[in-house]
Amino acid sequence: MILVPARLGLVGCGRLAEVGYVPAAGLTPTVEFVAFADPEAERRDLLAGAEARAHATAEELIEAGEIDGLVVASPPDTHEGVAELAASAGLPCLVEKPPAPDLEGARRLAALEPAPYVGFNRRFSLGRGLRDGLPEGGTIELQLNYRRFSWAPLEVRDPALLDLAPHLVDLALRAGLGAPRSLAATSPRPERVRIDITGERGRARIACACDRFHRERVVVRDAEGEVVERRAVGGLVRGVAQRLRPGPHPLVASLAAQLATFASAVRGGSPGELATAEDGARVMAVIACAARSLALGGERVDCAEGAVPL
Repeated sequence: MILVPARLGLVGCGRLAEVGYVPAAGLTPTVEFVAFADPEAERRDLLAGAEARAHATAEELIEAGEIDGLVVASPPDTHEGVAELAASAGLPCLVEKPPAPDLEGARRLAALEPAPYVGFNRRFSLGRGLRDGLPEGGTIELQLNYRRFSWAPLEVRDPALLDLAPHLVDLALRAGLGAPRSLAATSPRPERVRIDITGERGRARIACACDRFHRERVVVRDAEGEVVERRAVGGLVRGVAQRLRPGPHPLVASLAAQLATFASAVRGGSPGELATAEDGARVMAVIACAARSLALGGERVDCAEGAVPL
């Protein structure tokens, strides 16, 4: 039986779309981008090429009625409006992280029907198989670095707290950290942030940088400090090996796996590892708590329900 690919629309034709989602779709036989939307004609025409449709707005794309699902890779402050349009049309939707610029926006996304999924694509690479993998009383150490200038983003200037930390907070929660009780966050400059979270079942130590060589790492330790899980992506040695033995970039590979799972959900199948909008709201509650700690000069703050509702 020949499976017809899910017809997807892509809103936002920036660098993530160009070097991430479009090549990822090329590796995923169950999806096809048939329409693109972006206010800049040059960008949308570049990605649409000769075969896909190019639209100036998400509303125009959705009203054309040619898609089965929508991927939203536009700036975070546009996610809510586009997701609302998709929900009104009954379209499955996947919004990039962060799901919204703040906790309130993330909660509004979670209240939509149907609610969107959230693009925490590290679930499909660094965090694959990590669910509930943190031993009681253990510690999970998470690191995510990249060099933003080498990525040449068109618009993204978010601090590391919004650009990268949501990925790692999501993995920590998924690994079984439990409800965050308190945290302390430090950031010597916007491009770097560290967050130390105490949860009901263990501890998470998160480090992110937008100005360092690409590296992704997770180490899980038990209550005695013994390493029970260690994995890494990128780094100098792996980066050289990647150039010598070219294959899909780790980002593209993870997005391809995410798109394949989204296609399954679009077709009424299992959403698998996809993050829900509720997951996104829980992550943004932690990010809001970290922002509060930063505003207090790195002071440890209460994240229990009532201080920052989860």
